Order: sequence, then C-alpha cells, then structure tokens
Amino acid sequence: MGTAKWIAGVLGWVAFGPIGGLLGYLAGAVWEGAVDAARQMMGSQTSQGASPGTSYRQGGYSATEQRNSFFVSLLVLSSAVIKADGKTHPREIEVVKDFIRRNFGDAAVGDAERVLERLSTQQVNIYEVGPQIARYMNYSQRLQLLHYLVRIAIADGQFDKSEKSVLEAIATTIGLSASDAASVIAMYYKDTNSAYAVLEIQPSATDDEVRSAYRRMAMKNHPDKVATLGPEVQKAAAEKFRKIQEAYEAIKKERGIN
Repeated sequence: MGTAKWIAGVLGWVAFGPIGGLLGYLAGAVWEGAVDAARQMMGSQTSQGASPGTSYRQGGYSATEQRNSFFVSLLVLSSAVIKADGKTHPREIEVVKDFIRRNFGDAAVGDAERVLERLSTQQVNIYEVGPQIARYMNYSQRLQLLHYLVRIAIADGQFDKSEKSVLEAIATTIGLSASDAASVIAMYYKDTNSAYAVLEIQPSATDDEVRSAYRRMAMKNHPDKVATLGPEVQKAAAEKFRKIQEAYEAIKKERGIN
C-alpha cells in the first residue's frame, strides 16, 4: 500500500464519511496505478449514480468496504484517543500498528504511521466523525471499534480521566448506549463492581437477572457478529466474549450459583 491512498482516504473520511473515505482511497489508488485493487474495493458502492456494471446490495456494502471503513475510522478515532492526555506514548502507537499488521499486513503499517502523524497535527472532531460511523457500521461493529480504542488508551498502563472522557464521548457519538460503553471499559478498568458492569447490571441484581444479563451480553457480543471485518477483528471479539464469560464466572463464584 502506498502512502498517498491512505492519506486521501483519511481526508475523504473526515470530509464525507466512510463513503468519502473509500472514494479518497480510490483516487489515491488510481494516482499510484492500483486501479484493479481499487475497483475491487469499490465494487459495491451506493446505488445513486451507480454505473450499470456496479455491484450494489440494498442496505449495505461489501465486506472489503466494511473492513476498510473500519480501518480508516480506527485511525481517525485512535488519533483522538492517543492525543487525549496531551502526550503520545509509544505503546499506544504499537497497539494500532499491531492491529494493522495482523489485519492488513506489514505493508500497511508504514502508511498508517504516516497517516497518524498527519492526524496528530490536526484537530479531529469526533462529534462529526462519530455519527458517520454510526450510519455505516452496525452496532456490533461499533462495539468492537470501542473495544480497540479502550485497548489503545490503557496501553501505557495508566488510566487518565481525559482518556476516559474521550472514550465515553466517542461511544456516545457512534451511537452506543451508556451501559454498553461502561461494559467495554469495565473489561479493562477493574474495580470491585467491574464484573457487574461488564454484564451491565448492578450488584443488587438477583441471580436470575445475572443469568439473563449473561445470555443477553453473550448474544450481543458474539464474534460471529463481526465476521465480515476479518479474522483479526473476530479474534479480538472472541477476547471480549471471554471477558464476559469471566465476569459471569466471577459473579457465580462469589454468589455460589451453579
């Protein structure tokens, strides 16, 4: 991957949302001569103004588009999280690079670093970017996006109030409920009630309410719901699924539930 198309994609994303980001990527790819790859990625675009040869699915877009939209949104919002505490920690950058390397290959790492560097000098308005993500990603995918952002925030081993505020604001702008956002954060920020927060219930919940909450959370966060984003994202979703199971087991042990 060349630097130009990812920079173009980010600029397109910030200006016009996921579809704009993909169009920006296409422009950069044409510039670099990667026409075939760009055409494949753009195979399922919007029906409005589509050419007769364009493949379009009502109510959605291709798995490749979804993965690239997720990738661009991750870079834009990662920049906001990384800058939240006023400093950039190498471990935070490594979390992003590791995700890119595992999910998109080594060739994408350098490009993404340059994009993050460009974004580091710009003010990202999450209140504009967030609703665009909410429009083009399903709920499970948005939950997974927050999951990655939390991992970035805690990479330096510290919990900063400004980072938590940014994460909560992002969760709101991408259309996640307060309880879902608190659940994701509680998977990493531990306290005496974190297991209950993971299941989105209070410590006063009955045993039957605990069981119901676990079933609800397990269904909502099943890895299959983000299968279209690729194996690495699905692997991370499986990690989150395990944390839900661990929280449930901790509560069962505490209460003596069979």
